[in-house]
Amino acid sequence: MTLTVAIIAPGNMGSGVAKRLTDNRVKVLTSLTGRSAASEKRAAEAGMQAVDEEQLAQADFILSIVPPGEALALAQRLAPMLTAASHKPIYVECNAISPPTMLKVAEAIKPSGCNFVGAGIIGPPPKPGSSNTKIYAAGPFARDVATLNDYGLIIRVLDGPLTAASALKMSYAGITKGFTALGAAMMLAATRGGSAEALKAELAESQPELLKYFERAVPGMYTKAYRWVAEMDEIADFIGEEFAESEMLAMSARFYERMADDQAGHKEEIAVLNAFLGKKP
Repeated sequence: MTLTVAIIAPGNMGSGVAKRLTDNRVKVLTSLTGRSAASEKRAAEAGMQAVDEEQLAQADFILSIVPPGEALALAQRLAPMLTAASHKPIYVECNAISPPTMLKVAEAIKPSGCNFVGAGIIGPPPKPGSSNTKIYAAGPFARDVATLNDYGLIIRVLDGPLTAASALKMSYAGITKGFTALGAAMMLAATRGGSAEALKAELAESQPELLKYFERAVPGMYTKAYRWVAEMDEIADFIGEEFAESEMLAMSARFYERMADDQAGHKEEIAVLNAFLGKKP
């Protein structure tokens, strides 16, 4: 029998995962209700089949791959349909959400009778021939998801509680995205203070690998900043408000909020960052 996976939604990551699966003879379903023309195009290019939401229950697995702020709402929306379905797919929550939010999603799915896996994706959308995108999975049914290792994905099962993969994702993203926010913020501050050229020269001399990282990570952040706002808030929640460092990640969310507004508007601060890094607009 053909393995069937439902992926919601066909964004950059969702369509990348779908393409890897369809290239390995997996039938991939999705819902395009309310989605943009760009989403429809990505879904078609990935070989995904658009169906009504009720038909998503025909899948063996449902992979939730949406912006973090939409994860719980998606589970709540699908739960009644999954409850009514005779076939029960495994629901795999793949989004960058904190352990408390992961447990809320699991509770939303529980009445449906579907088995639930807490997961987290580390790496960019999969590209042909690449192996740097991993899906970590945790919980009693995580080993069932490891079946997808036979179909082009890299699934790593973690021992520990249902939230173990969520905790890993939060920790990793807190380092990488938090560090990108810190670097960009200091580049802007140096420019306002009149020391941009001196800072870049010092980085090039004493921290060349660090400068190389920022040259790649900062421009790559502009179009993703809007998605990182909710993620950084989730990371702050993961740390816990009783720890002062949670405020550091919450403020990174506010920084990305500003970057997202700048990207959608006049790109004034983005122009400053590009000038610092020697990047063309």
